[in-house]
Amino acid sequence: MNAPPVADDVKQASHLTIGSLLRSQVTRTPLAPALSGGDRTLSFAAFNTRVNRLAHALRKFGTVHGDRVAILSENRTEYVELEFASAKLGAITCALNWRLTIPELEHCIRLVSPHVLLCSQRYADTLERVRHDCAHILRLGADYEAALSAASDAEPDAPVHPEDGLLVLYTSGTTGLPKGALISHRAEVARMQVNRLDMKLEPGDVFVAWAPMFHMASSDFLISCLCSGGHVIAVDGFDVDTLVTLAARHDQWWPMILPGTVDRFCDAMEARGVTPKKSKLIGAMADLIPAQQIARVTSLLRAPFANTFGATETGVPPASASLVPAGETSFSLNKRVNSLCEIRLVNENDEDVPDGKAGELLIRGPTLFSGYWNAPEATARDFRGGWFHMGDAFRRNPDGSLSFVDRVKYLIKSGGENIYPAEIERVLLADARVAEAVVVRQPDARWGEVPVAFVAAADATLNTEVLMALCRERLAGYKRPKAIHFVELTSFPRSPTGKIQRGEVEKWLR
Repeated sequence: MNAPPVADDVKQASHLTIGSLLRSQVTRTPLAPALSGGDRTLSFAAFNTRVNRLAHALRKFGTVHGDRVAILSENRTEYVELEFASAKLGAITCALNWRLTIPELEHCIRLVSPHVLLCSQRYADTLERVRHDCAHILRLGADYEAALSAASDAEPDAPVHPEDGLLVLYTSGTTGLPKGALISHRAEVARMQVNRLDMKLEPGDVFVAWAPMFHMASSDFLISCLCSGGHVIAVDGFDVDTLVTLAARHDQWWPMILPGTVDRFCDAMEARGVTPKKSKLIGAMADLIPAQQIARVTSLLRAPFANTFGATETGVPPASASLVPAGETSFSLNKRVNSLCEIRLVNENDEDVPDGKAGELLIRGPTLFSGYWNAPEATARDFRGGWFHMGDAFRRNPDGSLSFVDRVKYLIKSGGENIYPAEIERVLLADARVAEAVVVRQPDARWGEVPVAFVAAADATLNTEVLMALCRERLAGYKRPKAIHFVELTSFPRSPTGKIQRGEVEKWLR
């Protein structure tokens, strides 16, 4: 017998969105702490009231379903309020990276064409220098509070679908400019489920969001925490004294001790003689952190280190389900596949490779993003065949674990940020005196990896200072090469087709 068609009401009954999860949490624990920042702590009821008021304030600006609302701000409670207000309207929060240069910011804003842009006082001067066509600017502070005070606190009645966009988080682009990864309600709900299943998240847990909220290391996890009935504490960046104080004051779900911060955090802990409360797990990207640092911080916090492999596009999956035991200096960095996803390892023809042989990791599952905003070719390429292509090669071991082999897409991971060489090469080649420029990764004790450039000059007047100044003008600080080496054009190793062999250039640094 044929199954009956699914009626619209039945489909609607199966919907679950980030806004509806917040509403449900308010019903369950209205007085429990939800969001703290500065000297203010909001209960779930108070947080939801402010979220509703912001949603109605955005409506007064004419914001409708599908509109983009950008934000240029440091971490603060209003940032979180915007993400949930957008969720209730079916609008999309576009999290602008304040570390970018003016041309990069202009590109990111132009890419998504926001209807409203929220800006903090700290970045007001930056915004003044950015060319944009945004119709409405809402300043955080007095203007923001006035807008909320004049708005209704009723629940918005906007219809929102799980596949509607929730966030645009910007990722480094293989061609030199950032791409906007569109993350849906469905993806964030699934990411929350993985955090519950694999990463020890439970109702009432505390998450300290100090990493920039334009990064998944904050936005993904604070959304998961709040939707699970947890307490998010917003911290304005890596304020080590505040982070140490919070470690002594709160049991925490997952302190984000990232590459470049481990020794500074440990030094402050030891200098103050702090006895930390409990943490369930700590850190991320164990591959990029020296073993001695991992042993030090896990011993201090008495918690295992997260051996993660995920991405803005995928969330914690595909392979973040293993932990490094506390206090150990000798450990395996093999990965374990997460819940709620399937993976494949394939060759260059997208054919499965046997166990023990290296292949590019492909993933599918509900945590996946919805594609790159206004970039159909890049989306089609990376989703070909119905699987998302990670661009990283792994080998499957007999016990089912995965060993990292190399990056199919050459990528530099510096302090938790992804950098594509093309981003830097594009800037270097803008100087007509540069005949060729190649950027490679170099291991770094603090940041894991850093970019280093090799340049062939077409003019003897070209020097390092000129190119470094060009990079300072056009690249965020973490993307700038840590060194520029001048070489002869003919010295670059090339393939039979004339393409520079980046891996061979990288060997020059050894």
